[in-house]
Amino acid sequence: MQPNFHSVLLWGFAATLVLTTTMSASQGLRLTRMSIPVMLGTMLSANLDRAPIYGFGLHLLNGWVFSTLYALAFEAWNQATWWMGAVLGLLHGLFVLVALMPVLPSIHPRMASEHRQPEPTALLEPPGILALNYGVRTPVSTLVAHVLYGLVLGLFYRLAP
Repeated sequence: MQPNFHSVLLWGFAATLVLTTTMSASQGLRLTRMSIPVMLGTMLSANLDRAPIYGFGLHLLNGWVFSTLYALAFEAWNQATWWMGAVLGLLHGLFVLVALMPVLPSIHPRMASEHRQPEPTALLEPPGILALNYGVRTPVSTLVAHVLYGLVLGLFYRLAP
């Protein structure tokens, strides 16, 4: 069971662009205040002009890592369908919102914590459970973006020969 790496590279890139575009559009439409490129980029740099560039690159790499995990699931199931990808995307999005977002301040060097007083180096507020600190519609836009990510992978990924 080895993933089709050509398909992972191509469709993982495309799916990540769809996810990032959906999240950016959600922010632009004021459905959320969360910016994944800024959130990830400020882990690497305090420069708010450069952080989104670094964050976009890191998000693209994360997208490829996750597309490999999706591909492994498709290979284990011996099929890839749009609905299987969408279900994986929903589970992925739920994991991000429920498990990752609450612990992010613990690993993010420039994010305030809900358990500590504000620090002079903190640039970002903590997302909280379901990332609700970034707006009540943030969970919906995040889940839609992740479902679309999985849908793209499930629709276009080709099993290894």
